[in-house]
Amino acid sequence: MKKIRVAIVDDHALIREGIKKLLELEESLEIVALAGDGNEALEAIHVIRPDVVLLDINMPNMNGIDCLKAIKEEYSEIKVIMLTIHEDAEYLIETINIGAEGYVLKDADVSSLVKAIQKVMQGEVYIHPTLSGILVKEYKRKERNIEDVIGNNLTKREYEVIRLISKGFNNKEIANELFISEKTVKNHVSNIFKKIKVTDRTQAALYAIKHNITKI
Repeated sequence: MKKIRVAIVDDHALIREGIKKLLELEESLEIVALAGDGNEALEAIHVIRPDVVLLDINMPNMNGIDCLKAIKEEYSEIKVIMLTIHEDAEYLIETINIGAEGYVLKDADVSSLVKAIQKVMQGEVYIHPTLSGILVKEYKRKERNIEDVIGNNLTKREYEVIRLISKGFNNKEIANELFISEKTVKNHVSNIFKKIKVTDRTQAALYAIKHNITKI
């Protein structure tokens, strides 16, 4: 059986080496690269092209989220599992939306990490079991907040677009942030203007601020 080629990215050498030694005990895995930050990771990935990257979120120079974006833009076939100490729904949702296939806590046992690697290689998304409940609660909270703020007027995607407009994003930046085409963004902006009865982005931003959309 072909081994799964794994790269480990973490700014703490002890953690990198510890994970490496644990995973090397698994016959189905091969550790092909170690890196201490996002820049080192991208250099290694360019040369080695691992199957799976285990990626820490908090790192110097280039953090895990920026590194994840770069990996998914250039090497969409590479699976990425985020490693973190944070039981934080915002981090989880952001990384999954960017394209991470897995999210595992650093204090998880090695069997969970091996399972995550195997699952993502099978085309599944793996979220550490203790985080599943947090994720569900956060999505429900956001849905309630969105409904409270905008009722049934805007769709959830239009809500995302107007929130980014209020932050000063142009159409291209919104497209990149939401991983949709610029043409789709233009259509959403046009629909938003009609629904909230404004004629330009400044008025749309003021509407978002007035209705607390920017704070959700």
